Amino acid sequence: MPRGARGAAPRHDDRRRSFPQVAPREAPDGRFAATWWGNAWVEALEDAALDAARLARGKAYARRGHVDAITVTPGRVVAYVHGSRPRPYRTEIRMRTLGDDGWERFLDEATARPDHIAALLDKDVPHALEAVTGLLPAPGDLVPDCSCPDDGYPCKHAAALCYQAARLLDEDPFVLFLMRGRGEQELLAELTRRNAALSAAETTAAAPSMPTVPARAVFAATERAGLPLPPPLPLPDRPGRPAVFPPDPDAPDPLALDLLASEAAARAHAFLATGHDPVAALSPWQDAVRLAAAHPGSGLTASTRALYRDLAYALDRTPTDLARAVAAWRQGGAAGLAVLEEPWDPPAGPFDRARPALLAADFPVFRPWRNRLSTESLQLRLGRDGLWYGYESDAGREDWWPRGTPDHDPVGALTDLLGR
Repeated sequence: MPRGARGAAPRHDDRRRSFPQVAPREAPDGRFAATWWGNAWVEALEDAALDAARLARGKAYARRGHVDAITVTPGRVVAYVHGSRPRPYRTEIRMRTLGDDGWERFLDEATARPDHIAALLDKDVPHALEAVTGLLPAPGDLVPDCSCPDDGYPCKHAAALCYQAARLLDEDPFVLFLMRGRGEQELLAELTRRNAALSAAETTAAAPSMPTVPARAVFAATERAGLPLPPPLPLPDRPGRPAVFPPDPDAPDPLALDLLASEAAARAHAFLATGHDPVAALSPWQDAVRLAAAHPGSGLTASTRALYRDLAYALDRTPTDLARAVAAWRQGGAAGLAVLEEPWDPPAGPFDRARPALLAADFPVFRPWRNRLSTESLQLRLGRDGLWYGYESDAGREDWWPRGTPDHDPVGALTDLLGR
């Protein structure tokens, strides 16, 4: 059966993304967007607008949820916007895409500094990248178009779309890169390739030249002379970098391959250094939680969400289960995960002394159950390692999430949890 025929898996289109209706949210200072690049997007349209009244009505439309799902492709943002008539209007914002020279400057600048790559993984846009490439639109770069009869520049429907698009940019700046012509996976793969090439070049330049001898000749000579084999090479200071996998629509995800290769290299390095594999004793679930907890980025980025989804699906769990387990792992490793998932009956001693100690420190009364002490929204759990682990939940709900730093003292753990 040819590719693309019925039953074949659909291909991911990295240069087309659709977003469900976005709930608007204004920043505390009253601005519509929360990030500097989201506000720069809004300012580009507002500075070029010919009618402030239409802008105000467009912002009101955005606040009231008149903008339906938004589709972003290179150079184009499209949505249906509801107006005064029953049938919504097809509205779009067009903008110029970056040429190859502009993307070369962006990629060169991003890979020149590790903190730039880390910022992009955390869904942040360094000002230096904007200064080099001009990613954000200038006044006049955004061209609105709408099927409504209003010939204003922009009409209120186009203004509403622009304001809601700023909300998308707040959540994920890779939407801006897509508007300018490059998809997220495409950019990440190229950043990975360039970063690996740069590291390889630096390693090669720093490595001293060494004479080489064919291995066959060495083994033959030592065998004839009855000599032992030469000692193994010294262990490097850190695991090596994995190979760079080029993007291919019919191949596995290159970012997933990179993650697995990096994990294999780290395990091999640890085994050579200590004779112990730190992962061998983990269950598949524990290993999945460890992998997700080690994933770069401080928030749930697009790549992180995909990783959580795939790992959770493989183990018949939900992404929320995995996110909660990741929080426990980051709180206390395998011991923290056990505290999350395994209630137990502690012996008399530290657990019995915890409630009087909390009352003496002017904390509210906690209800005991097995190894847990709870109020309506706070909880302390005693681990088998003797540490107290903090948890929080919305009042009246049994939806406990790990928070704070474990402590041998329940008062210290609760104080850290509350940020006192």
